[in-house]
Amino acid sequence: MAKNIHEIRDSIHVFIRLDDQERKVLDSRPFQRLRHIHQLALTYLIYPGATHKRFDHSLGVMELASRIFDVVTNPDNVTDDVRNLLPELKDQNKLQYWRLVLRMAALCHDIGHLPFSHAAEKELLPEGWNHEKLTREIIQSSEMQEIWNSITPPLRANDITKLAVGPKEASDLTFTDWETILSEIIVGDAFGADRMDYLLRDSHHIGVVYGKFDHYRLIDTLRILSFLPSCEKGASVEPALGVEEGGIHTSEALMLARYFMYSQVYCHPVRRIYDIHLKDFLKEWLQNGKFSTDIQQHIKMTDNEITVAFMEEAFDESRPIHQHARRILRREHFKVIYERNPNDVRINPEAGQSVFNALKQEFGEEHFRRDRYPQKGGAPDFPVRLRGGQIVSSLAKSDTLKSVPIVSVDYVFCDRKIYGRADEWLKAIRDKIILPKREEDINGQN
Repeated sequence: MAKNIHEIRDSIHVFIRLDDQERKVLDSRPFQRLRHIHQLALTYLIYPGATHKRFDHSLGVMELASRIFDVVTNPDNVTDDVRNLLPELKDQNKLQYWRLVLRMAALCHDIGHLPFSHAAEKELLPEGWNHEKLTREIIQSSEMQEIWNSITPPLRANDITKLAVGPKEASDLTFTDWETILSEIIVGDAFGADRMDYLLRDSHHIGVVYGKFDHYRLIDTLRILSFLPSCEKGASVEPALGVEEGGIHTSEALMLARYFMYSQVYCHPVRRIYDIHLKDFLKEWLQNGKFSTDIQQHIKMTDNEITVAFMEEAFDESRPIHQHARRILRREHFKVIYERNPNDVRINPEAGQSVFNALKQEFGEEHFRRDRYPQKGGAPDFPVRLRGGQIVSSLAKSDTLKSVPIVSVDYVFCDRKIYGRADEWLKAIRDKIILPKREEDINGQN
C-alpha cells in the first residue's frame, strides 16, 4: 500500500515532505510544542522578523540531513576504502533503516529546548541537565516509544538518541563509526544540518545576508572520506565527513557566515541584555528558580506561558518582579557602558572584570550586569579530497579557513537610571581601572 506524502511549504526549502509514519512524530505533543518556542528567544524585539520557531527549524534540519545522507551514500560518491570502513554502505536494507532513523533524529534534535531556547539554560536547569538531556528523555519516553514501535520497520529509541545529540552529549553510549558519521550529518561542527539550517533561516527572517551561503553546492560536494585525524603514533584512519576540492569555497562561505552571524546578530548587545533580563525574571518567577525536568511538566511549558507572566508583571507595579518584566516589555533594558576592547585586553586580560567590579563598588551591584560570551568561531578541521585523489586537512588547504576569526564578547551593562553619572565617572578614571596593579603596589597594601 502506497504511503501518503504530506507537503509542508517552507520559507527556506520550499517544500518539505513527510509520509504518514513520519507525520506521527510531527503530530506528537512534544513536537507540536516547538510551534510555541521562538528560535531566537527575544531577538524579535531587536529584529522584528525574528519570530520563527523551533518547529520550522526542526523540519528544515530533517530536510537538509536527508539531502546530505542521499549524497554521501550514493554509490557513485563512495570509494572502496570507505566501504570497507563502513560496511553499512553495502546493505540497502540497513541504509533504508538508518535513513529513517536519521530523519526522525533530525526532526527531534531540538525537542528538549526550554522556553525561549538557549537563554540562561545553564542557570535555569538543575545541575547536570541541559536541553540535550531533556531531548534524550523525551525520545525515550513512553509516548515517543509508542510511535517508534509503530513505524515499519520499528525504530530503536537509542539509535535516534545517538544521532539526535551526538557523541559529546551521549558519552555514556557507545557509537560505531557509522553512527558517529550520521550524528555528524545532524549536529556536526563542520557540516551539521542543524548549523546550515539555522544560519539560512535566521538570516532570512532577520533580514540580513550574513548567514547565506550556497548550501546546494556545498551538499553536492560532501563526501565520507577516510582521514587520518592525528599524526600521533598509533593513530588510525577514520571515516569523516568532508568535501571534494570543488566544495572548499562554499565551505569557507559557511564558516564565514557563522562568524558574521555570531558577531553581528547572536552577540548583538541588546539581544544579550534581553537574555540577562529574561534570566533574572525566570529565576524569581520559576519555582525554586529552575525549570522542571519532569517531561510532562516540560511539555506544558512554552514561550506563551512566560509571555503571559511578563504581561501580568510588567503592568502591575505591586508585583514582586515587576522591574524585570518591565525592562523587557517596555524596552527599558540596561545599556552597554563598556565592551571588550583589544587594546584594553593587551594591557589587562581581565579588563572587563575590572571595570565591572569598579562600577559595582561605586554605584551598587544592582545597577550592573556583565555578559561574557564563550569564544565562538574559528573553523573546525575536516578532510578535503583533491582532484588527484589525495586527502588533506582543510586548514592546510585553505588560508581563509585558517583565518576565520574567533568571536569574543565581554559587555558590561548599566541601568538607564544612573547611566549618565556612571558613564562620566568611568570615562574619567577608565585607564586607571584597566591598568593592572603592579606587584609592588599589591605588596604595599598588605
